[in-house]
Amino acid sequence: MLIKNVHIDNQKELNDVRIEEGKFAEIGKNLTSKREEKVIEGKGCLLLPPFVESHIHLDTLLTAGQPRWNESGTLFEGIQILGERRKQLTVKDVQERAKKSIKLMVAHGIQYIRSHVDITDPQLISLQALLALKEELKDQVTIQLVAFPQDGILSSQRGKELMIQAIKEGADVVGGIPHMEFTTEDGWQSVHYLMDLAEKYDRLVDMHCDEIDDPAARNLEVLAADTWKRRLYGRVTASHTTAMGSYNNAYASKLLRLLRLSNINIVANPLVNVHLGGRFDSYPKRRGVTRIKDLTAAQVNVSFGEDDMFDPMNPLGDGNLLDAVSMAVYLEHMMGYHQIQNAYKFITYNGAKTLNIGENYGIKVGNDANCILLHAPDFFTALNKHVEVLYNIRQGKIISQTIPAQTKVKLN
Repeated sequence: MLIKNVHIDNQKELNDVRIEEGKFAEIGKNLTSKREEKVIEGKGCLLLPPFVESHIHLDTLLTAGQPRWNESGTLFEGIQILGERRKQLTVKDVQERAKKSIKLMVAHGIQYIRSHVDITDPQLISLQALLALKEELKDQVTIQLVAFPQDGILSSQRGKELMIQAIKEGADVVGGIPHMEFTTEDGWQSVHYLMDLAEKYDRLVDMHCDEIDDPAARNLEVLAADTWKRRLYGRVTASHTTAMGSYNNAYASKLLRLLRLSNINIVANPLVNVHLGGRFDSYPKRRGVTRIKDLTAAQVNVSFGEDDMFDPMNPLGDGNLLDAVSMAVYLEHMMGYHQIQNAYKFITYNGAKTLNIGENYGIKVGNDANCILLHAPDFFTALNKHVEVLYNIRQGKIISQTIPAQTKVKLN
């Protein structure tokens, strides 16, 4: 396959990209097509590595209104509804919803997905369903599964037992939710326990951490300090961390230093967090997101996830990470031209680093030929117009293709 005349990673100049045997074989100008080689004319469009969905819940997607709607819009009512919906789970139910959702994501340029999976169900139905789906779709998408104790580890009678079982059955990542434990001390203890498990079973870590507007929440510093002490640099992720939006600047400055030293990853979920956050405020009302701009300036790796779509936590969404980027740049005052141009990194390279897949990720000779072609010359235009992903290519094979709609406007 030869992809002609594209801007790679927002570069101004045009280049051609040749793919052979599933790898990027050659990158240069005016490459000549070979006999029977498929040619895609890029027409000056943007070629990026695939989008990375750093945080989603495949087991809960497409369940909005089941068994009821989250009318308060709070995280806590959402968790309660998910607990009620859990009683209806079957392997078929989870797989059908997850597969439908993944198809939407692939059409929007995603090839890498980290999904949190609720393991508070004693039968581990969701985990079993998604482990099977992960294997079925491995040639199209890379899926990492996080063993996620929605109700907490210490606040669930079988929390520890189910976590160990989930790891042994094949969960890739150890998850947690320390701010949902009964006490502050239990939250800290849960962090240490889960980090012990991650080391014992050689797993990555990704915890829902301080997803609350409480300025007294301090689980993130415990997780980061534990990461530094154990030297698990780059292997640990804290998701949400929305309490950072409520911290005073003096404490936040101290925390940013620790986060940088620990080389921890942060995943922000701008869409869902702005929806769920600030619910206990009148006015002024908090924005409900972590300090994306400050974290980035402090050289802490930050990536984005959609988190939820059409479920009790978010009644909207269709698997398009451009929505998350748009929300973030508005909320965090990152609307400078160069800030917008570089915002694609939150859902590409930064996401790859979060998932620990960075070594073979990116458009360079020798890497797996995974890439997407967006219908725009640069990311500024792509984000502004929410353009289509014309091609999603996985190891040299087209896994999705979109033909742009044509609109004719008639004015007198």
